[in-house]
Amino acid sequence: MTDSLLLPQTVRGACPHDCPDTCALLTTVENGRATQVQGNPAHAQTDGVLCTKVSRYTERTYHPERLMQPLKRVGLKGSGQFEPVSWEAALDDIAARLKAIAARDPQAVLPYSYAGTMGLVQSESIAARFFHQLGASLLDRTICSSAGGEALVQTLGGKVGTKVEFFAESKLIVIWGSNSIGSNLHFWRLAQEAKRQGAKLVCIDPRKTETADKCHEHIALRPGTDAALALAVMHELIVHGWLDQDYIDRYTLGWDALRARALQWTPERAAEVCGVPVEQIRQLARDWGTTQRAAIRLNYGMQRVRGGGNAVRAVACLPALTGAWRHRAGGLLLTSSGHFPIQRSALQRPDLLGERRPRTINMTTIGNDLLRPASPAFGPQIEALIVYNSNPVAVAPESGKVVQGFAREDLFTVVLEHFKTDTADMADYILPATTQLEHWDIHMSYGHTDVLLNRPAIAPVGQSRTNTDIFRALALRMGFDDPCFAESDESLCRTAYGNEVQFEQLLTHGFATLAVPDAPFAQGGFSTPSGRCEFFSQRLADQGLDGLPDHLPNYELAAPGGRYPLAMISPPARNFLNSTFVNVQSLRDIEAEPVLEMHPEDAAARGIADGAVVRVFNDRGTYHCKARLNQRARPGVVNGLGIWWRKLGLNGTNVNELTSQHLTDLGRAPVFYDCLVEVATCPN
Repeated sequence: MTDSLLLPQTVRGACPHDCPDTCALLTTVENGRATQVQGNPAHAQTDGVLCTKVSRYTERTYHPERLMQPLKRVGLKGSGQFEPVSWEAALDDIAARLKAIAARDPQAVLPYSYAGTMGLVQSESIAARFFHQLGASLLDRTICSSAGGEALVQTLGGKVGTKVEFFAESKLIVIWGSNSIGSNLHFWRLAQEAKRQGAKLVCIDPRKTETADKCHEHIALRPGTDAALALAVMHELIVHGWLDQDYIDRYTLGWDALRARALQWTPERAAEVCGVPVEQIRQLARDWGTTQRAAIRLNYGMQRVRGGGNAVRAVACLPALTGAWRHRAGGLLLTSSGHFPIQRSALQRPDLLGERRPRTINMTTIGNDLLRPASPAFGPQIEALIVYNSNPVAVAPESGKVVQGFAREDLFTVVLEHFKTDTADMADYILPATTQLEHWDIHMSYGHTDVLLNRPAIAPVGQSRTNTDIFRALALRMGFDDPCFAESDESLCRTAYGNEVQFEQLLTHGFATLAVPDAPFAQGGFSTPSGRCEFFSQRLADQGLDGLPDHLPNYELAAPGGRYPLAMISPPARNFLNSTFVNVQSLRDIEAEPVLEMHPEDAAARGIADGAVVRVFNDRGTYHCKARLNQRARPGVVNGLGIWWRKLGLNGTNVNELTSQHLTDLGRAPVFYDCLVEVATCPN
């Protein structure tokens, strides 16, 4: 071996996690081992900076509890008792079981996956081809963003908005439903740059987040009242004449109807609904209506309530009312994902279904659906569940029912994972998957407009295999002989964007920037049927829905003397990303333990001291955690920071024991933040 082979190497990659920043990575490799993961300074959006979580990625890759070989269950479901088994034996048995079930009805097989990796190859490429060829049930992947995404499509025509880099030039930035410091770090750096140049920062969030601490103004509204606030802002824009009537006339649809509705929402009415001072509403409208370069950074937390879709629609109307879209530093950004020319059909091959049209099951309601018997309306009972890139036992709502469903002895469950998560504990087989440092992948972003390529930096650890290799091996055993199942991961990376992105540039630099207009709606050009910003959506009206945005009260509203008088939201703990990183010891040490933030007034009324172990409960379940009394919680609202693995909780549950399986008004999404609870001290 020559000395040159022992020199450190640097491999370009991309962060795979569910975050709008989609950072470019540089991994240092010495003697075949990754020793450091850093942000790539050549990538403008990353600028050499990573969050605390991903900067410790090697700790995750080489974690002592990393799964190194396939495991087969030997104990009761959920007992976590497994024995090692060879890949050949595991794959042979899994394929035989799936063949037998598919012979009765392939729709009895269900894939369950989400954003454990945002990579287009290791998520839905060979896996999607496999399930399409099989004819399995389809999964409606709604658990994060579909309400807000549908709202943007109905209003703006697509999942697009202001280019994130131009927020640095804004003079007013409204951070609506986002703790940017914890979940959108690179945007926060741009907001800070704008602040240094004189911009005003306003945070709208029920919780006094770390981001709210750093903004000029914090509007701590009640959960689920965002549409009321937006409509009251419209009211003030109208009565004070803070409108760009030329932009409205040229580039919008439904103004007269929206105007009539907004005039019903006085600041006084909205203040009562939102639980905020009326002057805060007036000032927000004044700021928005009198600042030319005004932009909203919207995030997904505010759409996790019954009226979440309507709320996003209402907020998305605001830039068109004042002509903020005319400026590249104005407008709104929720997601940029609609800019990416992903060749999904080529990647996922839905044509493999042929004439079959399998049912679709919503991932949000998996708790109910696993417990449903066969019926003409539902179809066959779910007999097999293949889980990858997700941890539904921890992250799906009303987790008591999710656990009950996974515990069915007649449910055959296979989980592709890095660790023994709550879901893996319920599996019949656990198959060890590779991490981002060990495979090819290609990425889009929902926070900027760059395509990123991930190269493997190291060989797979232990016996781990890529998701794609696992599904290729299963396809072979199932007798699926279409050549598409033999396509390599590097080829799949090329397939993902076809000729729309220069792959050689990705190989050379690790990223490529899409050609996107600086101000996408400066002269209209919305991708709606009318070509205008649609205040009124005929498409929604044709579905029997309200064509205008409106405030829809939460499913669960606290009433004086009610059994459950506290609203609960469950935002992410700063050092976790959903349930990922919970088992990284250095990060868990920072978070310390599951906590519930309470306002001191609510705690005093219940005799709860800071640091006490409390019981948080409603009709769906009970969750034990430590009470943390502070001003981050507004009166009447508690913040259950998540998402801890259930088995690391104080009573073997987590905050999703309490959340419901209700769906949003648009997009069929979950209502995690539409939840009432009571809190009491635990007996000693």
